Amino acid sequence: MPLDRYGVLVGVLRDHFRDKPDTQGRWYHVNLEVDGPAGGYRCAIDVDSKQSSIGVQWKTLTVAPAALGPVAASQDGYHDLVSSPASGAFDYIRHPALVDNPGCLFVLRPPSWLQRLLSLFFPRRPWKAGSNVDASVALESILRPGRRILVFGEPFTVGLGMHNVHQNQGDPAGSRWWKENGIWQDGGTVVERPDGKFDVFISKFSTQADRTDDAGHPG
Repeated sequence: MPLDRYGVLVGVLRDHFRDKPDTQGRWYHVNLEVDGPAGGYRCAIDVDSKQSSIGVQWKTLTVAPAALGPVAASQDGYHDLVSSPASGAFDYIRHPALVDNPGCLFVLRPPSWLQRLLSLFFPRRPWKAGSNVDASVALESILRPGRRILVFGEPFTVGLGMHNVHQNQGDPAGSRWWKENGIWQDGGTVVERPDGKFDVFISKFSTQADRTDDAGHPG
């Protein structure tokens, strides 16, 4: 069963801050304060626990507006998204602008000439790995208060905010997140630049699979 709701919040980044250090071992976040038509939103970007051994992986990249599809021109506010490529939804494993190697979208390995062409238009974007602090620094490198921001994930059930702003598929059987697996429902933080392009930060956990079936389960 996928997330209860999935969509994108569009607004203006007012500020950001990290969770305060503690000894609870809870999941660690970089918190974004985003202004939208309905008021101020808090977006909790999960960058792993200070205490866990799960590990976090991330990518930062820059894309053209066309790579984001229709969401690039969305009005400010929260918008539900259908879990499909046509809506502008994110999928780390299937979205051509986000995958590590576009050749992996083929069932069979593409011929060398096509692989070279794919690499020209869609360069490799490998995952980086490190601590929650490393991931926080990478995310903060694209955050600029006053700029337009798009946050993909699941809206809070109470109050204004977004969470599950990370990969939402590939969790193993038996984990507490197995039931939330689904395709075309991954999270992400996207900041518009003065030149019209978008800086993107996406993240996943080392326990999540890099290949999934049509239900979003490891496959």
